[in-house]
Amino acid sequence: MIPELGSAAAIVALALALWGAAAAAAGAGTGRPALVLSAQHAALGVFVLVTACFALLSYAFLAFDFSVRYVAMNTNLGTPFYYRITGVWGALEGSIILWTWLLALYTLVVILRHRESARELYPWVLAVMLSVMAFFLLVITVAAPPFARLTPAPADGRGLNPLLEDTGMITHPVALYLGFTGVTVPFAFALAALITGRVGDTWITLTRRWTIVAWYFLSLGLLIGGWWSYHVLGWGGYWAWDPVENAAFMPWLTATAFLHSVMVQERRRMLKLWNLALVILTFGLTLFGTFLTRSGVIASVHAFTQGTIGAFFLGFLALVLLTALGLLAWRWDALGAQGELDSVVSRESAFLLNNVLLVAAAFTVFFGTVFPLLAEAVRGVKVSVGAPFFNQVNVPLFLALIFLMGVGPLIAWRRASPDNLRRNFLWPVAAGVAAAAFFWALGVRSALAVLTLTLTVFVAATIAVDFSRATRARLRTGERLLPAMGGLLRRHNRRYGGFVVHLGVLLVTLGVTGSQAWSVQTETTLRRGEHAELAGYRVRFDGLSASEESNHFKVAGAFTVSNGRVLGVLRPAKKFYPQEQSPIAGVDYRLGLREDVYLVLGDFARDGSHATVKLQVNRLVSWIWIGGGVLTLGAGLAILPERKKPA
Repeated sequence: MIPELGSAAAIVALALALWGAAAAAAGAGTGRPALVLSAQHAALGVFVLVTACFALLSYAFLAFDFSVRYVAMNTNLGTPFYYRITGVWGALEGSIILWTWLLALYTLVVILRHRESARELYPWVLAVMLSVMAFFLLVITVAAPPFARLTPAPADGRGLNPLLEDTGMITHPVALYLGFTGVTVPFAFALAALITGRVGDTWITLTRRWTIVAWYFLSLGLLIGGWWSYHVLGWGGYWAWDPVENAAFMPWLTATAFLHSVMVQERRRMLKLWNLALVILTFGLTLFGTFLTRSGVIASVHAFTQGTIGAFFLGFLALVLLTALGLLAWRWDALGAQGELDSVVSRESAFLLNNVLLVAAAFTVFFGTVFPLLAEAVRGVKVSVGAPFFNQVNVPLFLALIFLMGVGPLIAWRRASPDNLRRNFLWPVAAGVAAAAFFWALGVRSALAVLTLTLTVFVAATIAVDFSRATRARLRTGERLLPAMGGLLRRHNRRYGGFVVHLGVLLVTLGVTGSQAWSVQTETTLRRGEHAELAGYRVRFDGLSASEESNHFKVAGAFTVSNGRVLGVLRPAKKFYPQEQSPIAGVDYRLGLREDVYLVLGDFARDGSHATVKLQVNRLVSWIWIGGGVLTLGAGLAILPERKKPA
């Protein structure tokens, strides 16, 4: 009964989405509010029906309903309760349902928030969002049906991919999908602006918070994905320029560019065409990323699903781009810039260069990701583009972006005077130079590491200078220190929220730099009681233990870690799943602000007399996750309503 109910709900939701999109467009074109209201009701109906689909599929997982093919392929009787929930979006069909449900949720919030506040754009926004939702519902009903029956139903299922049995499965996909689907909102407003000809600043103002929300969830998804890679995959890293990682990174780059370029349009009435193009490009990259990760055209440690939906997504992507570019061409005359660049030494120039670098980075990532596909299609040979290419091309771009993070917010609009440059950048430059000397004196001999850390200190100093100057100004009015600082954050939350986000990015940069420059590792075979030493740590092998878990057999090693004093016992393991030919690593680690001790169990003797272990000392990695927390605070501050200035 569940498959029939779920399939029927999806089909009715598709019909409602199609009707809603058509009614909203017709209502906007004819000026008939009743049609728009009908579209609004259709959107609410779609939300209820997609929610029902999601709930029915979740129940099928919890009830082990193996008559549903998707359930049988992604769970079994031994799957723990927690992973039966996350298994709902552990593969293609369920992840598309999650995507559609989040999009329906965004649409619901847009209705509640903007049906009165954006009367001119709202009908077209609703039409675009329902059109996108109709596409995903078409995928659910035709190309990737989650409620397809399996006859006869097996007594037990195949089980979830063991790599997905992790707490990150509840946050990583959800955060990424909130980012991907969130981009639909500014995209819908951009198309509505083009259709109505209202290409001024209104759509920018209405979508600023939406864009920050989508950007933040993309950031969060990437960081959680890095954490998942670090503690699950067993290679000790967090980023590998994997095609699926790149698929999420590309829209993050263009969305970051958009968040900066909108400030130029708001202040100088420039970059109208550029901003619309960035939003369209970002939305297109989310569709392209979904095509990459869900079509099975790439091999990736993260590509857990394969399906026949590639043609659907490529067709829809082509339709979206042709429509959007056609609208841009139609409104070309209205998109002429009203402002001009007065000087290359100005804030708008810094933001423009920032945009060029971010889009260039997105292009290089795109090129490196699709080149193997193109090479195989044209020449019939398999090639790979690895981390050396991406690092060589992108590291200079990212260094320049870090430098602009310090320059952009403080340099003057229109034309920076020598006095402006001296007043804003003298101390930050001095701090950067002092930092370079300090790191060199500490023995840091990697030029790249010294340059990165120097730029990091420079940017942090620019933020400190700005905040200190603004605080002193408030102190001169008689305010006390803490109220003055709090007042600054409340009254200028957008500016200082951005600064806090920049601090988070600097901490992530610190973690990446430290882990790349100074991490060390070794691999050795130890007899029971023997020890290995690395970077001041001693790791002693104490023995092995075995246990039968609900859906796998686990062998764990016990290794006592000390550095002059005993720090604890780490228990890296190997997990043997019946459905997997190779064991899955279960790493163990000891996190620290300065460095992590990270162990991976290799081969071992059945009698526990000896075992091979990979020992890594990873430097400063924890600052990446701390940076994510700071970035969260900054995004939260930036999204708060701005306080109105007194008249």
